Amino acid sequence: MTLVADRVSIRLGSRLAVVAASLELDAGQIVAVVGPNGAGKSTLLRGLAGLQRVTEGSVRLDGVDIASFAAAALARRIAFMPQARMVHWPLAVARVVALGRLPHRGTPGGAAASDTSAIDEALATMDLAALAGRTVTELSGGELARVLLARALAQQADILIADEPTAGLDLAHVIQLFEHLRRIASGGRLVVVALHDLSLALRYCDQTILLNRGSILAAGSSRDVITAEHIAEAFGVAARVATLDHVPIVLAGRTLT
Repeated sequence: MTLVADRVSIRLGSRLAVVAASLELDAGQIVAVVGPNGAGKSTLLRGLAGLQRVTEGSVRLDGVDIASFAAAALARRIAFMPQARMVHWPLAVARVVALGRLPHRGTPGGAAASDTSAIDEALATMDLAALAGRTVTELSGGELARVLLARALAQQADILIADEPTAGLDLAHVIQLFEHLRRIASGGRLVVVALHDLSLALRYCDQTILLNRGSILAAGSSRDVITAEHIAEAFGVAARVATLDHVPIVLAGRTLT
C-alpha cells in the first residue's frame, strides 16, 4: 500500500499553504510531519486525507486518485484525527469512540462483533475503559484528546493520519500512544503524524517530512532530516542532536534572530 502526493499545492484563500509537495509514503512506517507554526503541516495532512481540496497536483492511494473515492470508502482506507479538540454533544465516551466504526456499516444501526472488538481495543489502548460511561463534555483536555484518538483507532483504516496527537497527553500516555502506533505500522499499515516535539520524531518515527513556508525543506529518514542545520534553517534555533541512554534527543539552544 502506497500513498503518493504528486506536486500537490493547496491554496487557502489568496495564500498558497502547501507548495508543490511530492511524497511517496509506504505501509509499515510511522512518518512525522514537522515544521514551525504556519508551515502547512495541518493543511498537508488534510490534503493527504482527502479532507482539503488540492488546488494543483494529486494524491493517490495505490494508484487511484483519492478524489474519486466515495466518502465512506475513503474513510475505510484513511482515518483522520484533527487538531481541534472540541465535542459539543454530551455523548458517552464509548459512543464517541464507536463513531469510528460508522464507515464499516451500511447504517448507524447495531454493532457487529468486529465493531465491538475494535471499540474495546481502542478504549483499552488509550486507557479509557474506566471512562467509557462518562460524558465527554465532563472530561479534561487531555482525556478528550485520548477519546478522539481512540475514535480514529477504532476506525481500523489502512492509514492513520493524526494532527498533533500528543497535544494534551501526559508523558505516560505519549509513550503508550507511540508504542501502539508502532504495532499498527508493524502490522502493515501507514501512520502519519504532525508533531512539534522533534525528539519524539527522532525516537519513534521512521521517516520525517520537514516543512517550511509551505514547501518541503527535507524528507527522508528521521536522523537525516532532523539535524542541527535543518533546525536552524526551518526554526531559526541553534540546536544539537544528542543521544542519552541510546535515546536520540534534540537540545534547543538560543534563537538565531
